[in-house]
Amino acid sequence: MKYYLLVVSCFLNCFLYSQYKQNTDSIAYYNKLANKKLNSKEYSKAVFYTQKSIDFCENNNIPETLANQTFKLGKIYYNQQKYDEALENFHKSINSFNNVKPTSTKVLALNYIGAAYTAKGDYKTANFYYVKAHNLLKELGVIDSSEILEYQKAVAFKNNKNLHLAAKTFHNIINKPDNPSLYKTKSDSYYQLGLIESKFRQNDSALAYFNKALSYNEKTNDLPQKSKITLAISRFYKQNRNFDLAYSYLDEHYQLENYILKLKNAKIDFNEFEKLKKNQNLNNTIKRESEEKIQLKTYRYSKLVSILAIALISILSLLSLALYKNNIIRNQNNILLREKNKELMLAKNKAEKASKARSEFLSTVSHELRTPLNAINGITHLLLEDKPKKTQLKYLESLKFSGNYLTTFINEILEINKIDSTKVEIEHISFNLKELLFNIQNSLKELATGNNNHFNIEIDDSIPENLIGDPTKLSQIVLNLINNALKFTQNGQVNVIVKLFEQEDEYVTIFFEIVDTGIGIPEDKQQTVFESFSQGSIEVNRKYGGTGLGLTIVKKLTELLGGEIKLKSEVGKGSTFTFKLNFKINNEPLESAAEEKPYSDKQLEHKSILLIEDNKINQMITRKMLENKSIVCEIIDNGEDAVELLKVKHFDLILMDVHLPGINGTTATQQIRDFDKTTPIIALTAISLDENRDMLLSFGMNDVITKPFVPDDFYSTIAKFFD
Repeated sequence: MKYYLLVVSCFLNCFLYSQYKQNTDSIAYYNKLANKKLNSKEYSKAVFYTQKSIDFCENNNIPETLANQTFKLGKIYYNQQKYDEALENFHKSINSFNNVKPTSTKVLALNYIGAAYTAKGDYKTANFYYVKAHNLLKELGVIDSSEILEYQKAVAFKNNKNLHLAAKTFHNIINKPDNPSLYKTKSDSYYQLGLIESKFRQNDSALAYFNKALSYNEKTNDLPQKSKITLAISRFYKQNRNFDLAYSYLDEHYQLENYILKLKNAKIDFNEFEKLKKNQNLNNTIKRESEEKIQLKTYRYSKLVSILAIALISILSLLSLALYKNNIIRNQNNILLREKNKELMLAKNKAEKASKARSEFLSTVSHELRTPLNAINGITHLLLEDKPKKTQLKYLESLKFSGNYLTTFINEILEINKIDSTKVEIEHISFNLKELLFNIQNSLKELATGNNNHFNIEIDDSIPENLIGDPTKLSQIVLNLINNALKFTQNGQVNVIVKLFEQEDEYVTIFFEIVDTGIGIPEDKQQTVFESFSQGSIEVNRKYGGTGLGLTIVKKLTELLGGEIKLKSEVGKGSTFTFKLNFKINNEPLESAAEEKPYSDKQLEHKSILLIEDNKINQMITRKMLENKSIVCEIIDNGEDAVELLKVKHFDLILMDVHLPGINGTTATQQIRDFDKTTPIIALTAISLDENRDMLLSFGMNDVITKPFVPDDFYSTIAKFFD
């Protein structure tokens, strides 16, 4: 009997060992361990177990599985950016596939070889393997999957910072005919194009791509992808200072993330339930087998299993209860958070209304001040031209200075209001940066000489000749900073340093630095100098003058162009302002602009001009200024009569006030253009927050003169049309 039991025991031990060996030395076992390590990001252990799986395939001569496992190892190395090890394993995988019937995994291996060579910058070799992957797809008859390979190829270009090839490949995907199998790939492609566009450009093309990505996402109902796109749109609107829409899309992104999290939690609970069911089934199986062999052991084991099952059920019940309570608390917190968000939105809207009311008030005040200020400046100019007495000349010069000061002050208020109301449009035009900076230097030489300052500009020779950007706003930034540096520095130095910070494909980042040796700014005032009407101290304002708006405009314009102004300063030693801006390189040479010919009095003599103006003082001033140049001037005070007169009488030029009683100047211009396409029409306007030069020109006007106007600019603008 003992011998019999010994034999049975040996047999059972051998059987159990073989089962254990079979379970622990198999592809499935090593795959399970490798995947577990990948999920926990233990890549070295994942490589170890995948290599064990490869060794098992080689020892047991399983070529197809060997090819798949070698591909898997290459993919692990690729995701760690170890491209040489990845290529070695991908090539081994291809060699293994050559001995078996080709599958879609071989296509992926070829495509990953192309992506690895792309990451290494070898595009020629990469393209060879991309073509091989596409040809194999055609042989297998899986044409629809080719766009997924194209997408992976484009992502590889993007990761290698070759944005041009990446964008080109993404465009190839989105231009394909619509197919349900391509919706997700097209959505991902539009999303990637949006990211590329939003990196360097502040325009709406990125937003258009994101919206197309959302439209294709609606067809696939891919929630993680939609969450990713809404977050990108939120960041786009934040970058463009549209905080309402940025907040709206950010809120939608968080709602999607919460919903996805709920789905994951529900899946976890379901998996736990399935595990419990499997455990119960396993226990029942053990119970039945044990009853057939040894009833006593079955009873003991069954009792133990029952106790463990009850304990497990109790633990799961407690966990479920805890999860349930946690969900209740989370829902309550979400409700409270939404209520707080509503309160914040109400407060935000009130603040925005107050800010808008302030902007409209300042805009209205600055606009209404222009008309009487035009009268002051105009009469001052006429009196100065009328050979005043020496005793009167001093007073007239003071009056002219005060008028110019008020004009600058009003213009700066209007500029800040335009930026705050997001009505400023960013231009993207070609310009020569070096030429622009040297022109600024020439215009400020007199100020530098007056304060006995050494004024120098250093420009990096590696900066491209021609760039695409907004030269007007860049000029405003640099002019304000240099003007401040020269004004607050006496018997010192002002240096402007411009360097190439970074160049990537057809884009550059330029670093600007303005350094002076002036009075400096106290540390406790350095944060407030960028605020409106702030100049550091009352003493500074009294001694040096100024509006205190220059640095406010600089900060707002720099942020509008995608940069950030920084300040370092020490009292008595000077200040340093720095900022960086992105530009696109223009490889086409700029057309040399013809120098404008200065006007001469002969150009203006005996010309006939119709002045359409309702303000009596402005009528008198403008007529006198025109008659001083021997110009014949006729006046009409409303748009309707002017249109009727022009139907029967011809003038060499028309000066059109924009704000008129009855029909305004823009409507009158449109009616005139119905029967007269050639007579030049120049707008006269105290330009407001809702007006701009392009808007006025769109109605058929040829040019714009802003009130209060500078006499020389007034005559020069008119003379342009009398060549």
